Amino acid sequence: MLSDGDASLRRDFEALTVSRRLVRTVSQKLRKKATPDQDSPANDGFSLKCLTLMGRGGGCKVGADTGDDFVGDSGGRRRSSTSSDEAGRTPYKPICGGEETGVDCFFREMFWKKHSSRRDLQIEAAPIANPLDTSKLHIFLPDDILELCLVRLPLTSLMNARLVCKKWKNLTTSPRFLTMRWEGLYRTPWLFLFGTVRDGYCSGEIHALDTCQDKWHKIDADILKGRFMFSVQSVHDDEIYVVGGRSSLGQPGRLDWSSFKTHKGVTVFSPVTKSWRKVASMRYARSMPVLGASEVGPDFNSGHLHHHQERRFPRSRIGGVSDVYEDPHRLSLRRQYNEVSFMANRKSHSHSHSQKSMRQRSSNWLNAKCSKRFVLIAVGGLGPWDEPLESGEIYDPLTNKWSEIQRLPVDFGAVSSGVVCNGIFYVYSEIDKLMGYDIERRFWMGIQTSPFPPRVLEYYPKLVASNGRLFMLSVSWCEGDGRIGQRNKAVRKMWELDLVYMNWSEVSVHPDAPMDWNAVFVADRGQIYGIEMFKIFGQLLDFSTVCDVSGSGTTSWRHVSRSHVGHELDASSCMMKSLSVLHL
Repeated sequence: MLSDGDASLRRDFEALTVSRRLVRTVSQKLRKKATPDQDSPANDGFSLKCLTLMGRGGGCKVGADTGDDFVGDSGGRRRSSTSSDEAGRTPYKPICGGEETGVDCFFREMFWKKHSSRRDLQIEAAPIANPLDTSKLHIFLPDDILELCLVRLPLTSLMNARLVCKKWKNLTTSPRFLTMRWEGLYRTPWLFLFGTVRDGYCSGEIHALDTCQDKWHKIDADILKGRFMFSVQSVHDDEIYVVGGRSSLGQPGRLDWSSFKTHKGVTVFSPVTKSWRKVASMRYARSMPVLGASEVGPDFNSGHLHHHQERRFPRSRIGGVSDVYEDPHRLSLRRQYNEVSFMANRKSHSHSHSQKSMRQRSSNWLNAKCSKRFVLIAVGGLGPWDEPLESGEIYDPLTNKWSEIQRLPVDFGAVSSGVVCNGIFYVYSEIDKLMGYDIERRFWMGIQTSPFPPRVLEYYPKLVASNGRLFMLSVSWCEGDGRIGQRNKAVRKMWELDLVYMNWSEVSVHPDAPMDWNAVFVADRGQIYGIEMFKIFGQLLDFSTVCDVSGSGTTSWRHVSRSHVGHELDASSCMMKSLSVLHL
């Protein structure tokens, strides 16, 4: 029988033996993970800082060699098999606190390391169910990669992505993002229909057709409520200019022809950001002006040549007072003649300097060809008293100013349509005359062509341009192919003008019957889009078509969409509508 002291000593020895086995197992596992260089003092023993194992004899060893060299004695104290002079050393003290702190720190770090690795693996392996869930997506994607992903989204998906969080909204509306999207290859054509009327009121709504998804979208535009008879023009392929128009004075918001106000204000709509902004107003109030956008060089000056034209062609005062009465001795004309003679002599003396300047200007033009800008031109329309206008204006976004251009001839007639092609703004009149305005050199020129294509007088021709080619769509009577009793029918044909020989040639025939007197057509990137809207059997119908003119072969029309938007609109929308196309 063992005494009480011997029993207590035996229990302490067994506890020490179990503790020694545990330490030996942990030490062996940590040795396998240690660096192979065992001579380095940094790798001697356990690498963690917080291992403190206490014995009954007091003291602790942090990072000590706890292998088989430790032998326990009957006193419960551990001795090392190294040199005997180490027996008198001061025992190790814990670095991270007392004995309870050291043991708890060691196992807590091991537990956290083990479970955190499992958690990271689970997070990395977990699939992302919703790609728009920022709680999981922004953990892995930096802003640059996220920006590259969002820039490839269709416009509809991009609008929905902006509703996810404020970060995505700010990211997708930044100038850098808009520039990346504008320069990318991920845009699709969108048709924007303006000027619709519902229940007798100018709703101000914009109907946008996504040609890829064949779906109409409605955009609220409070700034256009109550306005009608305005014109639209796309510029820079990302903005739409809304120019002029009218509004009712007696019944605000309604389509009223008895009392109205003609506007000269201009607003710009950006579909990508769904924002509106106002720019400088026109010099003259006009409704339904004929618009065109042209690309010009960086040295284009919209106001300089205008003042020069005013000096050459002084206008008389209002009231019919003649120029002779204003200047009876013709002093201004003689002074102008002397100035012209002086400039001619000066030009003859500095001919070599002028040639050098022209060569330098041409070189600058070629170097800055990639940095061209756009200008907007507005011609004709109706004035405040519903009179046809002969004046024209040009807008420079760089200076945010409108400048008047040379007027059309009096005998040209009212302008019905116009388009910019190769730097020339072509306009067609209601009396079948064609003129062109050179935007760079700032003058009108009459264009004599072969006999114009035959047309029905009630349908005014529409001019469109694509890839440097000028087209005209007109309605004419089609013969009955020589069959007896076959009634003639009206068809809409597309003609092309040869800009070298000035001859018209038929290109294609539109498949739909010309039921709309005010059918609208626009061209962009080799495609000509058209929308016809008419009321039949008490229902308003609309058809969207497109014709590919990018190649030189046979062209044909096809329907863009099978969905309709006219069933909820009034019949007056047929005359008020206007169309624009953008790639978004």
